[in-house]
Amino acid sequence: MPGPGDAAGNNADDPSSANASVWRYARASRAHVVVDAAAYFDLMQDAMLAARQRIFMIGWDFDSRIRLGGGRRWWNLPRKGRFPARLGAFVVWLVRRRPGLEVRLLKWNLGALKFVLRGTMIVDLLRWLFNPAIDFKFDSAHPVGCSHHQKIVVIDDRFAVCGGIDMTSDRWDTPEHLHEDPRRRRPNGRLYGPWHDVTMLVEGEAAATLGDLGRARWRQAGGAPMAPCAPQSETPWPADLAAEFHDVEIGIARTRAEYYDAPEVREVEALFVEQIARARRFIYAESQYFASRRIAEAIARRMAEPDPPEVVLINPLSAEGWLEQAAMDTARVRLLHAIAHCDHARRFRVFVPLTSGGAAIYVHAKLMIVDDEVIRVGSANMNNRSMGLDSECDVFIDAARPGNGHVVPAITRLRHVLLAEHCGIDAERVAGLLEQHGSMIAMIEAQGSEGKRLQPFVLRPLTDAEKTIADSALLDPERPDEIFEPIGIKRGLFRHGGFLRRPR
Repeated sequence: MPGPGDAAGNNADDPSSANASVWRYARASRAHVVVDAAAYFDLMQDAMLAARQRIFMIGWDFDSRIRLGGGRRWWNLPRKGRFPARLGAFVVWLVRRRPGLEVRLLKWNLGALKFVLRGTMIVDLLRWLFNPAIDFKFDSAHPVGCSHHQKIVVIDDRFAVCGGIDMTSDRWDTPEHLHEDPRRRRPNGRLYGPWHDVTMLVEGEAAATLGDLGRARWRQAGGAPMAPCAPQSETPWPADLAAEFHDVEIGIARTRAEYYDAPEVREVEALFVEQIARARRFIYAESQYFASRRIAEAIARRMAEPDPPEVVLINPLSAEGWLEQAAMDTARVRLLHAIAHCDHARRFRVFVPLTSGGAAIYVHAKLMIVDDEVIRVGSANMNNRSMGLDSECDVFIDAARPGNGHVVPAITRLRHVLLAEHCGIDAERVAGLLEQHGSMIAMIEAQGSEGKRLQPFVLRPLTDAEKTIADSALLDPERPDEIFEPIGIKRGLFRHGGFLRRPR
């Protein structure tokens, strides 16, 4: 069904949608939001086993050493001996036993150096290289300082995944996020901490449309043209998975920096601004970062209204790595101080999820729910890079679109499931608790400070140097040309003419 981003027709590279908020709309016979990578890896193993023509994986990172059946099929080993558990060996096993099946993998090029340090992954890559059914390509089709950040899988153009989960290490975890879980183990045997993530599965026309996007990206990265898969009646949808959504329209939004003849696309940013503006009652969001000037301005405008919506944002306690902390953590503090100036009704809160033992759960999910009418999942974080530098893809379901009015109860259930997961309570209790306390914020704060919980994010003091770095957006620019642009009033979090007031 045509929408704001449909003027491009069937050409995935058409520049006519560069300033729209949606690239395309497409119907999905089924759709489902998968919470946390334990379930995702199991489901992807099922879907890949059902592939007939092509498995096309697009990611920021891949680690061939991970075990796909990381939960029920690795730890409990009910299928031991039937097929390899590791991704690298599984792919080789699969193409050898399924004549005509091809596998295409597209990965951000800068991470190529990691492979040298990943031991047996070099062996897997060599096995892939000499198998004509497998083609692995590094994506360097972006300006200096940008990255390829999409996380998409398309199988047979009938089934697809789009979200925040990479098929790499340090991702596997269950919704329980146990304080200490021996199954959270890297390929080298070392344990890692709790990790929260989300992705969306789609079936039907929406999957074929994501296939169009993937093939365009493959060509841009230097790959040979790839034809669409032939129509087939069989579906790779996992047989045991009951979908949350049936017969829905899926919207797709992208980010892409200008690169040679590929124009800049900022649909993700425009869609965030639109969806924040339309909220009447509440916004529930999860994001790895909160550092986008445009998103912060959109929220601040809503908080300044006489009767603003409630906004609950789930963030990790801190970003991973010193550079991300210097860029994202300091910008988050500055933006939250600025929003606080507008939040007269105290309806904006940031919470950090903790395990039952008080350890911070790392939030890698990129999700937003608006009034239980919109569910949005993708690869884009709430930072400047995801708005204009890195290649991103978000998918969403909007109850206001024709034929989508039936989705509201399913979105409500999902929001309750996520709140229950973070608060350590049964999902069946959430509706009653929300009614009792009157808001998500009040319900979360009433759960106390013991056990698995959401803890209010506390703004730490910043040094003058940290404030300067954060305000300049030097490490998280909005466009590639700003990487090399002198710092001035035309750039940064509090640029001239912006809505946010610089906090002291």
